[in-house]
Amino acid sequence: MPEAEKAARARRRRGGEARHIVTGLLFISPWLLGFLIFTLYPVIASFYLSFTDYRVLAPPRWVGLANYRELIADTDYFWPSLANTAFLLLEVPISLALGVGLAMLLNQKLKGMAIYRTIIYLPSIVPAVASSMLWLWVLNPENGLMNAGLRALHIPGPPWLSSPLWSKPAMILMDLWGVGGGMVIYLAALQGVPAQLYEAAALDGANAWHRLRYITLPSISPVIFFNLIMGVIGTFQYFTQTFVMTKGGPDNSTLFYALYLYQNAFEYFRMGTACAMAWILFFVTLAATVVVFKSSARWVYYEGEAP
Repeated sequence: MPEAEKAARARRRRGGEARHIVTGLLFISPWLLGFLIFTLYPVIASFYLSFTDYRVLAPPRWVGLANYRELIADTDYFWPSLANTAFLLLEVPISLALGVGLAMLLNQKLKGMAIYRTIIYLPSIVPAVASSMLWLWVLNPENGLMNAGLRALHIPGPPWLSSPLWSKPAMILMDLWGVGGGMVIYLAALQGVPAQLYEAAALDGANAWHRLRYITLPSISPVIFFNLIMGVIGTFQYFTQTFVMTKGGPDNSTLFYALYLYQNAFEYFRMGTACAMAWILFFVTLAATVVVFKSSARWVYYEGEAP
């Protein structure tokens, strides 16, 4: 084949590939524009604004690391908000254990099990604002359902959201009401565990605890790992419930990090400080996620691996 013809074919092939690339870019251009305008630009802008004094009604003024130094030195609000948020991390292992336990109970082949699954799952689809308003009544120290039940058992009920000591446990208790969302994921994972593994274990004389430890938990560990990561990330972004129910009170005991960030941005109009808080939150969440990922090598097992 003449060299000229080979060169012509190569040019046509490159031209066809270029047209395919252009066509593909045109098809995804709406998404690309949305990503550039509504995601990438705000991220870059927030990073720049974190080094400025920006009060919304005036142009941003460069202040360097002043916002970060101010936050690090803020022992009245910044560090308490971070500590309050860290306290909520206690909810993550409790919700994981409760979700797995409920999934195992609801994985039994009994009549009417679908009804029980639906009842437990329903609270997880209630909007956060609606459930927060409901729990304001449930946790009312005088007329609430929780303390009424405790009084029926002759147990004095705590003041819940009115007390700095009980406010964060009350938030955790309220969130555990929606554990059915994670339960459904665990239930699907449990139904994917091969039955022959349990049969082989039973033939070897394994009891229920051994089957749970060496078959069930390793088999669903990737799902537990996923829910653990999502739980950690969601905890650092905890906002709606405390915004609706307590506004950070009493005595800033429910002033969580995301609420304090919101206050700086939209109540005090300290956008530069809010952007600095957002980037600190990003790195704290990233560090926590990396720690969880590093630990996963010791307890997460994937198909084909020996536990």
